[in-house]
Amino acid sequence: MTRLIVAAGGGGDAVAAAMLDAALYGPENPAVILTYAWDRLLVDPVPGPRTPADFTALGHTAPGVPAITAYTEPVPPAGSTLPRLAHELPQTFALIDPRHGVQGVTGQLTELVQQLHPESIDLLDVGGDVLARGDEPTLRSPLADALTLAACHRLDAPVRLLVAGPGLDGELPAETLRPLLGRLVTTFSPEHAAAVDPVLEWHPSEATGMLTATARGIRGLCEARDTGLPVPLTDESPTVHEVDMDGALKRNSLAQAITTTTTLTAAEALSREICGFSEIDYERDKASALASAPPRSLEPESTLARVAAYEHQARARGATHTTFRHLTEVLNLPGTHRDTLKALLITHHPEQYTPPLWHISPTT
Repeated sequence: MTRLIVAAGGGGDAVAAAMLDAALYGPENPAVILTYAWDRLLVDPVPGPRTPADFTALGHTAPGVPAITAYTEPVPPAGSTLPRLAHELPQTFALIDPRHGVQGVTGQLTELVQQLHPESIDLLDVGGDVLARGDEPTLRSPLADALTLAACHRLDAPVRLLVAGPGLDGELPAETLRPLLGRLVTTFSPEHAAAVDPVLEWHPSEATGMLTATARGIRGLCEARDTGLPVPLTDESPTVHEVDMDGALKRNSLAQAITTTTTLTAAEALSREICGFSEIDYERDKASALASAPPRSLEPESTLARVAAYEHQARARGATHTTFRHLTEVLNLPGTHRDTLKALLITHHPEQYTPPLWHISPTT
C-alpha cells in the first residue's frame, strides 16, 4: 500500500518527510512525497516556486501531478534540489504546482488519492509556522504552508496534520506552539536521522538540518537565516506532534482567506493584505539586491578571520551553533560559495563540525 506525505513548506520539509517515512513506516514501500520546488535564493536565483515548465524529463504520479526523477533537471536559470533528492532517497517526489492557487493544489491531491489509493495521508510542517495566525512579527514564510493547509483541508479524504521540531524554523517560538500541539507521534532518533544524513551534507535546509542535529542529541542555541534568528535546540526539538486540522485552519487567517483561490497571484495578494507582506516579494527584493551587489571572493585567510570575528560576537550572544547558510549570508557571499566555505572551515577546524551544523566553540 502507498503512503502519501505532503511537505508543507518545500525542499527542507521534503527531506524531513523522508525522515518521517523512515521513522513511522520503515524502509518497505517508501512514500510518495508531494512537495514544492521552492528552494529559496540560496539554491534557486529565481524568486518564488518553480512550476512544471521549469523542468525537463518529468515523470508522472497522476495525470496532473508531475514526478521529479533522478533524470529531471531544472531549466536555467532556475535551480532545484529535488532532482538530487529523487536520486539519493528512495521516496517518490511529486511536484506541487501552485499556479492555480488552493483549488489547483486540491485538484492535484484529489488526483493522487484517486490514482494511488494511499493507506495514509500526512501533512508535515517543520517548525510549526503552519499554525501562525498571520500577524506574528517573526513570521517569514506563511504562503507555502497556508496553500497546503487549505488544500489538505478541502480534500475529501482524511489527512493527519503533523508538526515536527516545534520552533525550529524560528518563526513561532516553541512556547507559543506547545498549547496547540496534540499527542506525541514520535521522537526522532539518531537512527532516523541516518536515513537522510547523506542528503544533509549538501542540502541547505536550516530547519530540517537543526531537526536532524537535535535527533542526534545536539543541544544549545543556533543562529539561522540571514537575520541570525536565535533558535533553541532542546529535548523538545526532535519531536513530532499531531495537530487538529480544523483548529489549525481556524487559527490560520491566511489559509482561510485563500481557500477558494484559483491563482498564485490571488493568494499572494491576500498574503500582503492579511500578513502585511508576501514572501515572494521578499525574494524578489533580495534577488534584485544580490544582482546589483559587487561580487565577493572567498579568499581563505581573510574568510577564516571574518568567521572568527563572527564567532566572537555570536558567542557573546549565547550562540553555540550556526548553519552554513547563515555563515554564507553573514560573510555576504553568494549562495554558490556555501559548499566551498563549508569545506574550508571543516579543513581548518574539523572539531567544530557537528553535522550538519557548525559549532561555535566556547573559547577561541
